[in-house]
Amino acid sequence: MKIHNRVLIGLVCIMGLSRLAIAETSWPDYRGPKQDGSVNGVDLPLQWSEGNQVMWKTVVHGRGWSSPIVADDQVWLTTATPDGRELHVLCVDATSGKILLDRKLFQIAKPQFAHAFNSYASPSPLIDSSHVYVSFGSPGTACLDLKTHKTLWERTDLVCDHFRGAGSSPFVYENLIILTMDGADYQYLIALDKLTGNTVWRTDRSTDFGDLDPNTGLPKRGGDFRKSYATPVLVEVKGQSQLISPGAKAVFAYDPRTGKEIWTIRYGNHSSAARTLVGHEMAFINTGYGKAELLGIRIDGKGDVTDTHIVWRLRKGAPNKPSPVLHDGHLYTVTDGGVASCINPKTGEVIWQARIGGEYSASLLLSKGNIYCFDQDGTCLVFQANPKEFKQVSKSELDDGCMSSPAVFLNSLILRTKTHLYRIQKRVNK
Repeated sequence: MKIHNRVLIGLVCIMGLSRLAIAETSWPDYRGPKQDGSVNGVDLPLQWSEGNQVMWKTVVHGRGWSSPIVADDQVWLTTATPDGRELHVLCVDATSGKILLDRKLFQIAKPQFAHAFNSYASPSPLIDSSHVYVSFGSPGTACLDLKTHKTLWERTDLVCDHFRGAGSSPFVYENLIILTMDGADYQYLIALDKLTGNTVWRTDRSTDFGDLDPNTGLPKRGGDFRKSYATPVLVEVKGQSQLISPGAKAVFAYDPRTGKEIWTIRYGNHSSAARTLVGHEMAFINTGYGKAELLGIRIDGKGDVTDTHIVWRLRKGAPNKPSPVLHDGHLYTVTDGGVASCINPKTGEVIWQARIGGEYSASLLLSKGNIYCFDQDGTCLVFQANPKEFKQVSKSELDDGCMSSPAVFLNSLILRTKTHLYRIQKRVNK
């Protein structure tokens, strides 16, 4: 019996390692397999240019800020015409850079307004073992077969005035695809059956915005103050799955199977975009525009825990769009305006800050103790995840800048600039 147990344990370990190996060859979510922007066991390039380390470079038509995702040697991304009338999904061969699929999924007669800084294709696709989920927010969501590229279902009936354009990416949990719709008119999460696209549950935000004009019933300060662009993350708390989802004026945790609200923490800001990061039995939440804060919160609460579960607040140097990373017990952030910070995640103490320059929308990437930061003008700065001091490793330039977050495929970077898709990898000297 003991021998059998040992064999069983060995098989479980081998299976676990196999799953890890598979995960490391794909980038199914715009923040990677672990939804935290980190990747292990790969040897990424540290420096490149247009004439160095570029395996291939492919033109991407239209305008879109969605981040690339990778599975089965294929890169998926979305794009749109600048006026938002045509919404496309693209599939690119990860080995050659050849476009395998360029399909117009939706034709929009009267597109909603999108701010000039945003695009009509900003939510990133998502992959599970056999499907690709593509969303443009309210204008349309579709599911495609990963192997055949056949469109399996579409939804174009989800009402939401995105006001400045959509931004939240879809999220997969078990048999559900979960979409975040935080607009000027409605604010809700909706879960669809992965195989059919049918609605399983819908939960409206319980936020009391306190901004309605008693005469008109409309928000006094406009739709921005009800907006959020954030994508949820999943965490296990005492054996219970929680979907943590920042909205305008509050962050919520939901039961992903039912949509039932578990807890909420109120704050004063709106239009949050950075992805929540979880570690040390805490969640690190960006509260959005206005007087933005980075909050370190406990995630074991029930109900409204605003007064009891905020462990620390960081007001100076809080990013809005670039999602942070955790490494070796320290939290690293870069603000939209180019200030890097190393923070004690348990206390919120700022250990160091350094001005690195640039304007940033892309989320951070962590690999082998190095942090990659891609700015909006084409520069990538790499610095060490070093709690003692800021130490720059390298600086690289491309012809155009990144609004999208990077993906990783094997030992290479998959980068989307405003005009092209790149695969960048170290050249092997023969």
